[in-house]
Amino acid sequence: MATPRIRKPSFWPAAAAVLATSAAVYALTRRRRPKLTTVPHVDLHRYAGRWYEIARLPQRFEQGCTHVTAEYRPLADGNIEVHNTCHQDSVNGPAETVRGLARVVDPKTNAKLKVQFQWPFEGDYWILALDEHYRFALVGTPDRKGLWILSREPQLSHPALANLTEMARQKGFAVDKLIYTQQPEAE
Repeated sequence: MATPRIRKPSFWPAAAAVLATSAAVYALTRRRRPKLTTVPHVDLHRYAGRWYEIARLPQRFEQGCTHVTAEYRPLADGNIEVHNTCHQDSVNGPAETVRGLARVVDPKTNAKLKVQFQWPFEGDYWILALDEHYRFALVGTPDRKGLWILSREPQLSHPALANLTEMARQKGFAVDKLIYTQQPEAE
């Protein structure tokens, strides 16, 4: 009588099974984030002007910054001039400024822009929420690593700030890591 041969499982089917199982576990356990949406339309001329940073997620380029402002100016070619100012260590500390250029990447809404401060690098700038009177805004990046709460005034009312923070949380941003920007009481 012949000895039955025992077949060893092939490497590839076993590897495929492990990979499929791992992918299924990952898909079930990862936190699903909602699709990031922007406002339906931005009038860039109304959006132009000075904005005060009220809060932000930590950014390497904004370390130690207080009294942060951003100014936007539409240009004739459809782009937007950007002028950001940061005071180091206190609202009266030395100011650092940087100029950049933003271009609209979604002309249907004007809510998705690419901003460039140093060629060839560009960053996303998506307007996620905007007060109907253009008094405050929520701006973020699609990877959810960048988030800014902006206001036309150096201070934002607690209800407006709470609403924008909650909106950001619902959109999947880590609002527990927000840095609240020190701004002067009045200018």
